[in-house]
Amino acid sequence: MIKRRLAGRIEHALDSFPAVALLGPRQVGKTTLALEIAARRDSVYLDLEAPSDLNKLSEPELYLASHVDKLVILDEVQRAPGLFQVLRGLIDRGRRKGRRNGQYFLLGSASIELLRQSSESLAGRIAYLELGPLDATEVAADELDRLWRRGGFPDSFVAIGEHASLDWRQQFIRTYLERDIPQLGPRVPAETLRRFWTMLAHSQGSLLNAARMAAGLGISGQTVARYLDLLVDLLLVRRLPPWQAKVGKRLVKSPKVYVRDSGIVHALLRIETQDDLLGHPVAGGSWEGFVIENLLSTAPAGVQAGFYRTAAGAEIDLVLSVGGTRWAIEIKRSLTPRPSKGFKLAADDIGAVRRLIAYPGSEPVPLGAGIEAMPVRQVIAALAGRARPEPFR
Repeated sequence: MIKRRLAGRIEHALDSFPAVALLGPRQVGKTTLALEIAARRDSVYLDLEAPSDLNKLSEPELYLASHVDKLVILDEVQRAPGLFQVLRGLIDRGRRKGRRNGQYFLLGSASIELLRQSSESLAGRIAYLELGPLDATEVAADELDRLWRRGGFPDSFVAIGEHASLDWRQQFIRTYLERDIPQLGPRVPAETLRRFWTMLAHSQGSLLNAARMAAGLGISGQTVARYLDLLVDLLLVRRLPPWQAKVGKRLVKSPKVYVRDSGIVHALLRIETQDDLLGHPVAGGSWEGFVIENLLSTAPAGVQAGFYRTAAGAEIDLVLSVGGTRWAIEIKRSLTPRPSKGFKLAADDIGAVRRLIAYPGSEPVPLGAGIEAMPVRQVIAALAGRARPEPFR
């Protein structure tokens, strides 16, 4: 079993809060991790997509009150929004009896809806954590290309052979489109959403152009925005905002959009092998998205992220606010990276105190002018060492 980086943080949250919510897309390993933690505690597990478990909560207060001395794990909890008011009462009752932590562990795969439902009822009683696909710190150093190619969903990463891995990801996409998304509300045509998702993969890391996508799909700009919101809510797509700063220059204001898992990008584009990937036009954008997702998924709480681009072409792939300072990060796939002139100008514009090029090499390389090329795993370590730890959300 692959040891997940978040396990210790979850344990700490359970020891600190009455309820903990673990968010993440389907098949990312939430249930496996929750059951691993539950094995070390007196607990009960309910999958709210299983009719038999859902029936147990036909009288939720009665059932849950019979397990007040256990850690109750509720999987896919967004399926039962009415539970949150009940949980609030039971948590407050437990507090009065001296039990102040480790009562409920909630697992959910739709972030915005779960946050809305739970925050209305459980404010001050719940901590939120996000479990993403495997990242560069959770695999061996020599498996970085494999992680990039196959993505971080565990079953895809450990599959026997490239074809089996690609097949798993294609089935994952099909299941989301045909089963999971229709359960979330108003019907979205599966084929149209697949085409939209594929368009995002083709333009990985590009500025969002809703009008162009709407024209290509034969839908309205408002529908494009709704589809994008849905995929962001499902933690499948990331909107990276433009960095807002008063630098006296005309700045790009549209967000950049990334399909969060590189393996899903490649599955949508039917890319199977490393040779196929390196020869595909999306290779650069895919690597950029892969690095950004690794840095943001491992960054300590409180790190703010965006990108910087001027109308004249000066650009920083990733701008981070780290402990009150700004870091400028350019992302290169080359083993002999060189900073662009636009990167140097943009780093001066924002007053970046750390200027890095994240690249796939194995050693840091000084490049002059205060710029250093650094392997991805070392950039992650540098962020962990400099960012201020913050409390749970």
